[in-house]
Amino acid sequence: MMIAENGYPRLHTLNISKDPLDDDGRPKRTGTMWTASAHIITAVIGSGVLSLAWAMAQLGWIAGPVVMILFSFVTYYTSTLLASCYRTGDPVTGKRNYTYMDAVKSSLGGQMFKICGTVQYVNLFGIAIGYTIASAISMMAVKRSNCHHKNGLAGSCKVNSNPFMVAFGVAEILLSQIPDFDQLWWLSTVAAVMSFTYSSAGLGLGIAKVAENKQILGSSTGITVGLVSEIEKLWRTFQALGNIAFAYSYAIILIEIQDTVKSPPSEVKSMKKATLVSVTTTSVFYILCGCFGYAAFGDSAPGNLLTGKGFYEPYWLVDIANVAVVVHLVGAYQVFCQPIFAFVEQYYAKRYPASYFINREFKLSLPGNRSYNVNLFRLVWRTGYVILTTLISMILPFFNDVVGLLGAVGYWPLSVYFPIEMYIANKGIPKWSTRWVCLEVLSMGCLIVAVVAAVGSVVGIIGDLNSVKPFHANY
Repeated sequence: MMIAENGYPRLHTLNISKDPLDDDGRPKRTGTMWTASAHIITAVIGSGVLSLAWAMAQLGWIAGPVVMILFSFVTYYTSTLLASCYRTGDPVTGKRNYTYMDAVKSSLGGQMFKICGTVQYVNLFGIAIGYTIASAISMMAVKRSNCHHKNGLAGSCKVNSNPFMVAFGVAEILLSQIPDFDQLWWLSTVAAVMSFTYSSAGLGLGIAKVAENKQILGSSTGITVGLVSEIEKLWRTFQALGNIAFAYSYAIILIEIQDTVKSPPSEVKSMKKATLVSVTTTSVFYILCGCFGYAAFGDSAPGNLLTGKGFYEPYWLVDIANVAVVVHLVGAYQVFCQPIFAFVEQYYAKRYPASYFINREFKLSLPGNRSYNVNLFRLVWRTGYVILTTLISMILPFFNDVVGLLGAVGYWPLSVYFPIEMYIANKGIPKWSTRWVCLEVLSMGCLIVAVVAAVGSVVGIIGDLNSVKPFHANY
């Protein structure tokens, strides 16, 4: 992925000067419905898939699959609405919007643009925390699986998460100083390979576990009252909704993907087909992962399928899957932090153009007749940002709770509210008309789901803080 001029992620495209130009003066776009589908699938399938078995355990065999199907339907429908906002005005010849934020500004104006930007930056900050937690837990899982392989399942193999979070933070501090990180186009390919590696491993291990058990575990309503209290059952159910929402979130880069598609046919037609193919594919994959994970472990399904009290053998496959998680998230952390880095640095560069500290770069000589430009503001600011996300992760090292909260906070505004409001504005749908009412009811329904999911996740975090002291998490 690359970073657009305004700091938001966009897909890497080859700039071939011999190609004829598009209507906006840029090189001719060559993407198709199939390439767009591949980009969406790559973006959607990620670490969120690892918590779906736990979500199923809270909802049960009836509500679990139904909720995932409903999320897939809502995601598909609102994605088609968002795709219709790629051009302002005429869907074939109108002005192109290159990013999600461009579409918001063109459709809803500057005030909503600022609100949307705030939501995005908060979401990106939270994702950085979630990725730090997930990476550390996967590194711990590698050490724990090798310990159990050596000492048996009865052996004590608890591991403290702090050293692994610090190691991840140090790596991100170094990577954050790489100039032109956004030009590393191969990063998307590596991320795609890694995400499919650990997702497929989780699915395969779940299938193997079911075959080993020779029975399907779980119940129609999920974890039973008795194992947990009635109120805890309620909060866990709400939190599960956030976990599922997090797994389906990709609206933030849909417009950027659409900007790679050629026309004719119109970008909207191609993107609607791509959305149908990709959401159907990922939904089937998600339902399989969630259902087989639940069938393998029943109500005791771990919060993270690859790192909880679940799979230890074959230990080498568990290790490969968790290493793939770490490799994926090391790069993904940087991709999702680049917009925040760019925004802050551009803001202060414009506000203090004469500042020696902010704008001056020093050339540092490296071996092999190479050099590296050091900017003091970038060095201090980016280092401080990574340290802050690492410290918060060490205080709140709770994968499921954080993932549920991120899903609750990010899904409704970015995947539902703004796409619906932009579509209403672009199509001029009259207020209180039947279609307007249906769209607003859908938005309000998803808002209610987001609120209860956020409450459930916050309650989960508070409960975990009562049992685990900050900076003393051992698993």
